[in-house]
Amino acid sequence: MLAVARALARDLKLLLLDEPYEGLAPVIVREIEKIMLEIKELGITTIIDEQNAGAALQLADRAVILEMGQVVYDGSAQEVLDNEDLRHEYLAI
Repeated sequence: MLAVARALARDLKLLLLDEPYEGLAPVIVREIEKIMLEIKELGITTIIDEQNAGAALQLADRAVILEMGQVVYDGSAQEVLDNEDLRHEYLAI
């Protein structure tokens, strides 16, 4: 999270996060989610590459799902959350 704090100290327009939840306890994941919501409220565009799709989709406006390097879904994150077939086939959630 130090790297995120350092990035936020600058006047950035785009924040890229690679696996921000990897290896973290659920209580820490929830804290990071709160921080990421604050970042979103600041209007900073954030791209998250995350295996914990359920947590990432709760924060996202948009989702892109890749399978074997190919885009299989590109659209609303809420649509992914609402579509059980899509979640089951690609995200195992």
